[in-house]
Amino acid sequence: MSILVVGSVAFDCIKTPLGEVKNGLGGSATYFSLAASFFSKVNLVAVVGDDFTASHEALFHKHGVDLRGLQRRPGKSFFWSGEYGENLNECVTRDTQLNVFAEFAPEIPREYQSTEFVFLANIDPTLQHAVMRQVKKPKLVALDTMNYWIHHTPEELRKTLRLVDLLMINDNEARLLTGQSNVVAAAEKILTLGPRTLVVKRGEYGVSMFRKGSTFVAPAFPLKRVCDPTGAGDSFAGGFMGYLAATGAVNEANLRRAVVYGSVMASFKVEDFTFKRLLGLRRSEIDGRFRQFEKLTHFDGNSRKPL
Repeated sequence: MSILVVGSVAFDCIKTPLGEVKNGLGGSATYFSLAASFFSKVNLVAVVGDDFTASHEALFHKHGVDLRGLQRRPGKSFFWSGEYGENLNECVTRDTQLNVFAEFAPEIPREYQSTEFVFLANIDPTLQHAVMRQVKKPKLVALDTMNYWIHHTPEELRKTLRLVDLLMINDNEARLLTGQSNVVAAAEKILTLGPRTLVVKRGEYGVSMFRKGSTFVAPAFPLKRVCDPTGAGDSFAGGFMGYLAATGAVNEANLRRAVVYGSVMASFKVEDFTFKRLLGLRRSEIDGRFRQFEKLTHFDGNSRKPL
């Protein structure tokens, strides 16, 4: 089954303690699409400017990403510049230029409207709501958001949350959205707002998934070298949604496996700048790291041997 992603395709300047990239291709829809493409066909809806070239387009085509929903406008694409210090969980935004993204109005091609899995990447909730009016009975809709929208468009966000099945945010955003200092308490409240599943991304501390009556926690994969965290959350989402679309089944067991496959894709992404690590990735490496995750979290609960 295919996936529809609506988000941003951008150009980034990124600086970390391990180096710097200038004007690298990025954006939520880019990272999501490349990660998800290892599992499923991806239909992308975004907007780009004149600086998006044939070589950029070829990158998506090479990974089987359908670009019929990509709008092209005169001007420059969305631009973002950020810098990480020694604490790679924190990023200082140096510059944001919306450019053609400022007038983005998602138009879902007819061929995409019956896509069964939909990911609403981190954009204005009003635009996410507009997408929901154009799609036809998807099996699963997942939504990402951020502090800015929680602060500035709370009512629009809550209206959109009532239409989705799954919310994917980080722990600080969960607290901000609910006013709860405890993430578990925040999760309970969020599950009354519309989504039946909440996935809380916690960076180097892993991922927590909450559903009514169940909680699942997966660690982050231990890495000796983290180069660039930019796009890790979107890569997680790509692996998560890609796996679900590949299996076609949304149940507790599959959702838990999707969390681990999402964590696998995020772990590969952060090993290099932008999406370079994903470009040469093989499916055998993905499945191999999935098995390593299994070993990381396995223990014998039936053991009765003394300490």
